[in-house]
Amino acid sequence: MASWFYASEGKQQGPYQEGQFRDLVAQGVVRPDTLVWSEGMAGWQKAAEIPGLISGGGAPPMMPAGGPPMMGSGGYGGGGGGGSLAVDFGILEFTWRSIVMLIGMCFIIPVPWVFVWYTKWIVSCVKVPGRPNLSFTGNAMALVPWYFGFIVLAIVIGLIGVPLLSNLLFIAQIVLYWLLIKWMVANLASNGQPLGLSFTGTVWAYVGWSLLFAISIITIIGWAWVAAAQMRWFCRSIEGTRREIVFNGSGLGILWRGIVAAFLCGFIIPIPWVYRWIMNWFASETVLAPRGSLRT
Repeated sequence: MASWFYASEGKQQGPYQEGQFRDLVAQGVVRPDTLVWSEGMAGWQKAAEIPGLISGGGAPPMMPAGGPPMMGSGGYGGGGGGGSLAVDFGILEFTWRSIVMLIGMCFIIPVPWVFVWYTKWIVSCVKVPGRPNLSFTGNAMALVPWYFGFIVLAIVIGLIGVPLLSNLLFIAQIVLYWLLIKWMVANLASNGQPLGLSFTGTVWAYVGWSLLFAISIITIIGWAWVAAAQMRWFCRSIEGTRREIVFNGSGLGILWRGIVAAFLCGFIIPIPWVYRWIMNWFASETVLAPRGSLRT
């Protein structure tokens, strides 16, 4: 009999036999929007998307035998399946972790450790089709030389007071963000095993996109379309996967959600819900598909 798993507050629950899982559905523990996975499925799906699981009221449908998709050989996406990403985390956990992170960053020195601690948690909340138990394996000590080196450089340039050097410091900051992205992508793992991913976007392309985004803010609304295009470039620049990573979100979708989010965040209290809403939208618009299947 197939074993079932479900995601709750960013953690994988299970395995459950079909009878036990049916009881969880009946009790309302597994809701239509709960992410579930069973042996033979290509990846995590919402319970409502599986025929007969929620509305039918009966036992979950039988799945073909076989292990999780990640057991296939090769790189990321060895199962060859597709689907969109999803994010699942508890509001209370997000709130206290975010507060701790903000407090830690105010003290400057703990920033590398707080950043890695928070990243490990938020990455574990992301559900990837065919890659259960996503994790981040980076170590804070890898950031320490770059982080404190940049602080020392900023202090020295500030004391010199040359405007040109201040502009160069801004470019240096963008380059460090590019290095940070490469480091983060390279340290993604699934079930404790490195995914072998790499970010191949060039530093000049990243600097160009960053400057274009900064300039587009002047247009009031143009930044949203630049952000969508930059996301598509970012996804195309991730190598080491048999599946294409494609961002399907539009500039208009980013714009109106950004306006709503900015308005709601003004009330402070809704921030955790707004953050989860935005993250879920970006995740749902990020699709994995067999390479070449989306080309015309």
